[in-house]
Amino acid sequence: MNGRLVPTLMLAAATLAPPTPGPARRPPNLILVVADDLGWGDLACYGHPTIRTPHLDRMAGEGQRWTSFYAGAPYCTPSRAGLLTGRLPVRSGMASEVRTVLYADSKGGLPASEVTIAELLKGRGYATALVGKWHLGHLPAYLPPRHGFDLYFGIPYSNDMDANPDSPPTRIEHPKSEYFDVPLLRGSQVVERPAQQATLTRRYVEESIRLIQANRDRPFFLYLAHTMPHVPLFAGEGFAGRSPRGPYGDVVEEIDWGMGRLFQTLAELGLDRRTLVVFTSDNGPWRGQRALGGSAGPLRDGKGTTFEGGVRVPAIFWWPGTVAPGVVREMGSFFDVLPTLAALAGAPLPPGRVLDGYDLSPVLRGAGPSPRRTYFYYRSAALQAVREGRFKLHFFTRPDGNDEPPRPVDPPWLFDLDQDPGEQYDLAADRPEIVAALRRLADQHRRGVQRGEDQVAKR
Repeated sequence: MNGRLVPTLMLAAATLAPPTPGPARRPPNLILVVADDLGWGDLACYGHPTIRTPHLDRMAGEGQRWTSFYAGAPYCTPSRAGLLTGRLPVRSGMASEVRTVLYADSKGGLPASEVTIAELLKGRGYATALVGKWHLGHLPAYLPPRHGFDLYFGIPYSNDMDANPDSPPTRIEHPKSEYFDVPLLRGSQVVERPAQQATLTRRYVEESIRLIQANRDRPFFLYLAHTMPHVPLFAGEGFAGRSPRGPYGDVVEEIDWGMGRLFQTLAELGLDRRTLVVFTSDNGPWRGQRALGGSAGPLRDGKGTTFEGGVRVPAIFWWPGTVAPGVVREMGSFFDVLPTLAALAGAPLPPGRVLDGYDLSPVLRGAGPSPRRTYFYYRSAALQAVREGRFKLHFFTRPDGNDEPPRPVDPPWLFDLDQDPGEQYDLAADRPEIVAALRRLADQHRRGVQRGEDQVAKR
């Protein structure tokens, strides 16, 4: 897939029929929950043996659990840009070969010319809110209120940034909030600095519940972007020291608790059958953090790589009475979220731009297979691999997420991801026709990508 140009003059995206008549014909509420650095294998419903996630397990049992769902990139900033715009981050300039993500000294951010999910839904009458981590530009011109969010409460970048120069070298292993001068913002105003990180997950959940209660009578879009389990790991009261998995399990179990609070609130307000809830992660686990990082299960490597462990993430869709329960083994991606939510809300797609996503709503309703057949794996601004169907071809690699330059893979590696999801057995010599076809697909894709001005390198 090289992306699809949305015509400037076009009909609005088709509104899918709601499950019940009468007042429920208003557009559905939409809640998008994104964890930070959570691995494919870090939830009990994805096979983790010691992390307890009963609320997410229930969500997966009542909804759809996707096993081949891909983030927008193996790092925070480009992945989140792809999620909110439905476009490859190289198109918006949110991927760079100079710096992997935005930092506290960065001068760039998501360009105003990009159209986010929040902006699309505001045009459909939605209340819009971002609670949690943004990481698409901390300067006023780039903050969430400039990109369609009515309410913003959270931190502007990762919780390990703005480290106090006097903090000890062990600040990640034995963290305190004062070691990291990360601001907590409401709108564009700093309300706490440094953010008291052990309270963030609970406060994010409480803020989300207030948003839901305040908008019970109108459609709302809530983007809840948890700070954890990105290091440093801070678990709240009642969760620290509780999980057999240690500090990493503590914070994941607190996130699961928060999901339970959201489901309880929706049920109490009678909104559960009017609301789509999506849970996912922005990239794979940070394996370099050892026990403080997560697990990709059977997948190879993690964050920072274009092996499956770096970009294949958990994804659960829940909407009682509408989402057909089951396990979906076909492909989906962050780029598909914008067109899917637009279709469900009856909102027109942004005109005059290339989109890289598909509408997955027929899959959610059990009405058809996923339209996604391909995925292009970028690490920063470089295309490193391509998947079509069950086969994946690697052109470059950065093993284990380190920062060494990408190494060409010549001849390329070919893996059958159905039979070998761990990418252990190279089939290139046995399947030259598949290698040739995927080479052509990658070449065609490269010719069709117009790169935006590099925003991430600005400082």
